[in-house]
Amino acid sequence: ARMLANRARAVVVSVGYRLAPEHPYPAALEDALAAVTWAADEADALGADGGRLAVAGDSSGGNLAAAACLWARDHGGPTIAAQCLVYPVTDLEPDDGSWREFGQGANLDAGDMEWFNANYAADPRRRAEPYASPLRAPDLSGLPPAIVATASHDILRDQGEAYARRLEGAGVAVFARRYEGLVHGFFRFSEVSPAARRANEEICARLRALLHGGGAPG
Repeated sequence: ARMLANRARAVVVSVGYRLAPEHPYPAALEDALAAVTWAADEADALGADGGRLAVAGDSSGGNLAAAACLWARDHGGPTIAAQCLVYPVTDLEPDDGSWREFGQGANLDAGDMEWFNANYAADPRRRAEPYASPLRAPDLSGLPPAIVATASHDILRDQGEAYARRLEGAGVAVFARRYEGLVHGFFRFSEVSPAARRANEEICARLRALLHGGGAPG
């Protein structure tokens, strides 16, 4: 969070949301939405600009950030100016190339993801809901400009890139980048991986441009 604040030149609110299995879907999303609404309402007190509100997250946090944008669009706010999704979970029931190719040995295994997803959305009938699996939303138009970062050797790579393509197809401005040679979790690896540090610097620079430059993310 500190890296994001420094490099994106933004006030960052880090949200401690409720966790499954004690609190299954949609508890975490409800907390994320409450935090987004609170940040918009309290922007002045935080020394921030409520008109330039962004959501960001990696992995499951990317899922919540994407879902928050969908919910805000569907329910009239708060207005979100940008979304930054780093190797996000966009589909709780995937069946794609990277899921099969990197199902074992690439820092996040298929068995682990299946366990996480089953605990997050205990009712399998709810896993296809757009607020649980944003990739399955029928309409992605009207969403904020997006940064979608994926890792080449990550089980979640293809679903993140599929979400970026669908956003772009719906007319949303998107910067999508696959970072070669990196694995799931690289956003936390700046101190040990020069490649991760370069990736993080670019992601933060793109978010900074969105928040301070007012331009498209690409």
